[in-house]
Amino acid sequence: MNDPLNDTVHDRRRFLTYAAGVAGLIALGQVPGGPTDPTPALSGNPFTLGVASGDPRPDSVVLWTRLAPQPLADDGLGGMPREPVPVRWEVAEDDGMRKVVRKGVATARPELAHAVHVEVDGLRPGREYWYRFTVGVETSPTARTKTAPDPGWATEVSFAWASCQQWEAGFYTAYRDLAAQDLDLVGHLGDYIYEYAIGASGGNRKTPLSAAHNAAVMTLSQYRLRYALVNSDPDLRAARAAAPWFLVPDDHDVEDNWGADRSPTGMTPENFLRRRAAAFRAYFENLPLRPSTLPAGPDMSFYQRIKYGKLATFHALDERQFRSPADINARLDPNRTMLGEQQERWLLDGLGGSHSTWNLLANQVQMFQLDRLTDPGLQQLNPDTWDGYAAGRNRLWAGIAARKVSNPVVITGDAHVNCAAEIKADYADPASPTVSVEFLGTSITSGGNGSDTSPGGQEWLAANPHLKFFNNQRGYVRCHLGPDTLRADYVVVDKVTTPGGAASVRKSFVVESGRPAIQDV
Repeated sequence: MNDPLNDTVHDRRRFLTYAAGVAGLIALGQVPGGPTDPTPALSGNPFTLGVASGDPRPDSVVLWTRLAPQPLADDGLGGMPREPVPVRWEVAEDDGMRKVVRKGVATARPELAHAVHVEVDGLRPGREYWYRFTVGVETSPTARTKTAPDPGWATEVSFAWASCQQWEAGFYTAYRDLAAQDLDLVGHLGDYIYEYAIGASGGNRKTPLSAAHNAAVMTLSQYRLRYALVNSDPDLRAARAAAPWFLVPDDHDVEDNWGADRSPTGMTPENFLRRRAAAFRAYFENLPLRPSTLPAGPDMSFYQRIKYGKLATFHALDERQFRSPADINARLDPNRTMLGEQQERWLLDGLGGSHSTWNLLANQVQMFQLDRLTDPGLQQLNPDTWDGYAAGRNRLWAGIAARKVSNPVVITGDAHVNCAAEIKADYADPASPTVSVEFLGTSITSGGNGSDTSPGGQEWLAANPHLKFFNNQRGYVRCHLGPDTLRADYVVVDKVTTPGGAASVRKSFVVESGRPAIQDV
């Protein structure tokens, strides 16, 4: 089958026709226990990219793997033959895989880089399961997943989130620590890959790479190869095998600072849509997403709600596909939008109808206002964040206030620093009411080792009284939700540019239910 993602793009119609055919292949590959193709001879262990689970529901979870006996083959196909391969899967109630409760066969097809996305239904709410895959005589590592609690249960929730894991910037030490935590859920808030060329020495990794990596990522085969490089990391594989994930993309998953159909580098709309289609397709292939999210060419559905019992609902947002062009001078224009009209309405309707104690807005870019200059006569705002869409931010929080939403809390990635801030009704008046809190988590590796603080961070704290904490190290955020409190722990690592770093909790905060204020622990 010729792949239009590696050819010239004329319009979305061609993408949609192709995507419908691929979607049909996915459906055929999801029949549990159905007829199977013979297993072709493979050149090695096909599970080099590990296994993962995602999108948990009270009775369901998605299982993922991608077969790749030669994960860094330059063509991005992982050393697989261009034919379908049957993949057996099992789900058990014990880590020894003795009490198997669900099993079946999926088909890994070359059209999707031999990835499989298995929707397992009929599971029990709020409990751990273990799963594995088998191809021929090769069996994957056994991994853990967990279903969401029953909607009527007031089950406490432990989760973590991460973002910004530029492979060549350093080692995924933070993921090694995350994998050791007893988590119900892990969120990834964007920049799973970076699209930059990587030199022959592999940056700070000092890992020899072929010339195929030393080019900006543009085509489907290049995006597939970049995901294979990232997913081959052992610490990331361990974290993906430890708990179910939910994911949303940010800019580097396609191109730095892209928005809607626009490339910031002057690429023609046709060529940018081709690049975006390739990026989204590889994103789907390499992550534990439901088959229904298969992109239709350059369009893909990302925003969703994940309900966790009575205590929590995660509202995962898409802040790239529908945004108005970046323009800091038009930040107060009420016609400009970060989310797009349809997603904004979906978010407010969902928040208004939510009966959860805590409503988490899983958000890619910083939402609180951040003036980067202490000079009282000047402001320096980042147009790529919600500061570039201040009218839309005001409209969103006015809608949340009007609906009397219970405990809205913003969790964020992107910025490569740790911040804890209060979201104000009026940033021009420090005494104005606090309407929410935002916990912004740092990068896994992007930015290198960092430091506990920085001159810029001290200036931010001085210029923004609603900013309560700044840290410039790498790591992730761990959170525990109960009926009365939310606790956020900022986990940092002392180094990422060399292996063997140590993780520790740099700072912890608590938010009380019904009181939108950040309190030190």
